[in-house]
Order: sequence, then C-alpha cells, then structure tokens
Amino acid sequence: MGNDTKILAVAGKGGVGKTSLAAVMVKLLVGAYPDKRILAIDADPAIGLATALGIDVKMTIDDIRQAVVTTAQDGNAKAAVELLGEARSRIFDALAEQDGFSFIAIGRPEAAGCYCKINSYLKEVIAMLADNYDYIVIDGEAGIEQINRRVMEKVTHLLLVTDSSKKGTQVIATIERVARELVMYEKVGAIANRLPDLSVKDYLDTGDIPVLAYIPSDASLAQFDLRGENVFYLSDDAPIVQGAREALCKIGILG
Repeated sequence: MGNDTKILAVAGKGGVGKTSLAAVMVKLLVGAYPDKRILAIDADPAIGLATALGIDVKMTIDDIRQAVVTTAQDGNAKAAVELLGEARSRIFDALAEQDGFSFIAIGRPEAAGCYCKINSYLKEVIAMLADNYDYIVIDGEAGIEQINRRVMEKVTHLLLVTDSSKKGTQVIATIERVARELVMYEKVGAIANRLPDLSVKDYLDTGDIPVLAYIPSDASLAQFDLRGENVFYLSDDAPIVQGAREALCKIGILG
C-alpha cells in the first residue's frame, strides 16, 4: 500500500444504507479530487455498490479465483501456476474504469477449502492494486465477518453506519471492538443514517465511537434505490450527500 493511500471502509448491519453512503463518498471524492486516483471496491457479495455507481459488472475477483481453483482441480498443475501468474493481469481486466474512478467487485464470499495459497495470493494482488490509488472506498458486507478476513486489514478510516435501532448500534460497537484488534486503522467514526427525525440523536448510544453525521430518512433516496439509479445524479443538497460530506470532513478526508 502506498504510504499515503487512504482506505475507507464502510461497515455496519444490513439495511442501514451502507452501500448508498459508500457510493456517495465515491461521488464526493471524485468531485473534490479530480487529479487523484480513486478506487471503489465492492466487497459485498450482493454487488449493490455497482448498481449505485451505475456499473455493469462483467468479472469479479472471485471469478478469477474460481478459474484458478478449477484448473488446479482438473490436475493441470502447469496451467494453474500460469493462471496464478495471469491472475495479476486478470485483476486489471476485472477493473471497470469510470469517469474519475475505477471499480472492482470481490464477488462471492471466500469459501473454505485448501486453496489458501490462491486466496492469499489474491489478497496480495488486491494490495498491489491498492498501491496504484490515492483513495479507496470499500463497501463491506453486512456484519463483522469481513473485518477478520481478507479485505479490511489495511483500512485507514473505518466508517461505521447505523440506523436508530438498538441492533444497529450494537453491530457497530462489535465491529469497532473486533477491528481494534485486527485492523490497522487510524480513525474511526459512526454515521447515523435513515433517522426518522433528528430528535432520536438524543438517545442514540454509540459508546466511544464519535458520531460524524446524523442523516434523516430521505424518501427521494428510497425511490432512487428502488430504481437502481446512479448516485452521481443525486443533487448536492440531498440529505445523504450533505451528511456524507460532513462525515468525510470530520474524519479528515475532505477539506
């Protein structure tokens, strides 16, 4: 990882609007830093970030891994070694180049099995890829599994998303606790999203995690989500765009 690469991971329980927020963060970074290299990584098997960013995914990192595994299972050792060598160039094929940023999807969750070498190789390939970017936004899958797996180790900024539910705040507290031991992050903050109204912030308990922004529920965004529209078309005064901007400013990513 380049020393000044900023890696932002967006995590939280399912249904709190993580993916929309991650997509809006990409939009804000592209707008603020036209001369920087920005990468969006969809680490959620549902591939929702692609939809929110208007991308048609042709190939995922898992597709590449599967190709290597299948060849190895067929007993074609030489080809497997060659495929491993090709994995790096294939990763570049899996990159979707957009206007102002690149995108890559992880695909299905990593399966257990005896292909650890391939999995760790691909982890290194992702790390090599990270070297080429200034800002990386990772949309993590719901829950905490990924924190102690392949994608999250080198995150610099951990953005934990909750709604006003007790469950939402419990999940981010758990993620933060696990991450403290396993992730080398520099800064952490919570984003309270989809709030029925702003009075709930009086009883929203995020423990020691500072809240970076409170974002009210937004009917127009819900429509946007349902239609699978690209967040780049959201207006700058949409609550989620304002909230994401406030969060990125407070955590030191935007000036």
